[in-house]
Formats: sequence, C-alpha cells, structure tokens
Amino acid sequence: MALPFILEPRVVIVRSTVQGVNAEALDRFAARAQRAAGVRGAVDVLITSSAGLRRLNRRFRGKDEATDVLSFPSADGTLGDLAISAEIAARNARRLGHSATDEMKILILHGLLHLAGYDHETDGGVMARKEARLRRALGLPLGLIERTASRNGVQPRTKRPR
Repeated sequence: MALPFILEPRVVIVRSTVQGVNAEALDRFAARAQRAAGVRGAVDVLITSSAGLRRLNRRFRGKDEATDVLSFPSADGTLGDLAISAEIAARNARRLGHSATDEMKILILHGLLHLAGYDHETDGGVMARKEARLRRALGLPLGLIERTASRNGVQPRTKRPR
C-alpha cells in the first residue's frame, strides 16, 4: 500500500517567517485542501518576502508589484508551485482579524484552485463558488474572491502566471 504523501508530495519552504506560522501545519493543510478539492499532483509552496513575490510577478507576469500569492502550473505531470508573500499575508491577517496561519491557508486554497485550472477572472463565478464551499468545509474565514467582491468590484491581486 502506497502512502498518500508519497503519491502526492508537498513541500512547504519558508524563506520569510511569520510568528505562529508552521511549515508542517501548512503542509498538512495543503494535503487536506487537495483532498477536499479533488486536486491530485505534487505541489510545492514557497513562503517568501514581498520583494521575492515582486521579482516573480515581474519575471513571469510583467507586473512590477508585490502580490499575495502566485501559482505556477506545471506541464510535467506535477500540479505546480505556489509562492506566498509572508508580509502581505501577515498584514491582511491583522487587517481582517484572523491568524497569519489562516491567511496562508486561504492563499494555499486559492492557489491550488488556480493550479487545478480555475480562473475567477474568466469563469463566471465557478471558482468563487467552489472556493467558498471549500473554505467553509475547511473552516476558513472569508476568502480572496469574496473580499474582492465586497470592495466595489475591484479584481483581486492574486494572479496566475500565464
């Protein structure tokens, strides 16, 4: 019998730490979120600085700004990679009144859905509905798409490199 973590490897790499955030806990959450979403494949999660996200955003999307999460779908049979800004996650958590861990979980879930092929900018609400359902099932606070909808129609900063 193969173990699930061998079939669906995940690695959480923390380059920028946030007090109270634990890589192992985020890894366990990523596994739960993948199962809940029915998303298969290996995914790596990089928690880094806003400067790091800005460099990635500039290189892969041509946007010279930091963002909270980027997803990088893979063409080699794995699911892909996620990059999360530790500073933006911590700041949003403080502003919204929940933990930095919960904010990073929200970002992981959002990014996983992008890796699975969902795109909230073009799918007429399909991703938003799926994210809301999964967020509730996983016990997470308000998600990215819902926050954006409450801010007068402004699109979220979260993007998928193309």
